[in-house]
Amino acid sequence: MGRSILTLTAVLLALGLATGGEAAAKVRSVASTPDLKALTDAVGGDLVDVVSLVRGTQNAHDVEVRPSLMLKLRHADLLVRNGLGLDYWVEPLVVGAHNARILPGTAGYVDASRGVAVIPPKGPIDRSRGDVHPEGDPHYTLDPANAGVVTANIVEGLRRVAPQHGPLFETQRREFLGRLEAAMARWQKTLEPYRGAKVVTYHETFNYFLRRFGLELAGAIEDRPGIPPSPAHLAELIRTIREQKIKVIVAEPYADRKVVELVARDSGARTLVLPSAVGGIKGIDSYLDLIDHNVRALAEALR
Repeated sequence: MGRSILTLTAVLLALGLATGGEAAAKVRSVASTPDLKALTDAVGGDLVDVVSLVRGTQNAHDVEVRPSLMLKLRHADLLVRNGLGLDYWVEPLVVGAHNARILPGTAGYVDASRGVAVIPPKGPIDRSRGDVHPEGDPHYTLDPANAGVVTANIVEGLRRVAPQHGPLFETQRREFLGRLEAAMARWQKTLEPYRGAKVVTYHETFNYFLRRFGLELAGAIEDRPGIPPSPAHLAELIRTIREQKIKVIVAEPYADRKVVELVARDSGARTLVLPSAVGGIKGIDSYLDLIDHNVRALAEALR
């Protein structure tokens, strides 16, 4: 009798049908960007398996719709997307994945931008101005103060698809936000001496980050998002950098380094490559790692 019970238990465990088997199953999650993967990891812990559709070194504005990405979505319980037009390529991927659980409006669909105080677009919205996002600046995850809203959206989605773990998701979120709050005080102190300093960026990726820490964007190498800059724009930008004695040009890992180095050489500013997402450079494996690295690197460059 004893051997029979053990055998039956082993079979049930293998099938995930034994008592507690359902509770132990992880939530299969897909995030459209590495930052959202990191934040889902932070609140989901060991209860979730998360993959990102984009690498940290990639330009998230420009992602090829591939069958391999559809396969990642096919069996997902939860999709966490950036929204605001950054990951527009998610729509065809979701259609191709044939997974009704993650369609917009279902329990498994999370738009992480919901409730974020979005920086509105500047000037008129038309294609002649490049890849302007009519919904507003989509790079909101680079402001650590937005992590509270974003993780609330993620936990709400996790609670819908795995309600049995709801209290633990919320506990893990509070613990993460506690660590973030402590780090925020340190980051503010580190960049406080440089409040009001101006920087130039390649793409306007870091607007939220600069605003959070009291820094100013003096200009961008891309005068129109997603379109190579004109010689006239570069000449004007170089003149601005010289006149305003701007020290730093911030470039994303995917930026056109030849253009960045040209502007740096002719203006006398220093090039600083900052990761624009988790995994953008080696060793940046978590959301706190990302913000911590960028704060310290920018403070060092502005000395």
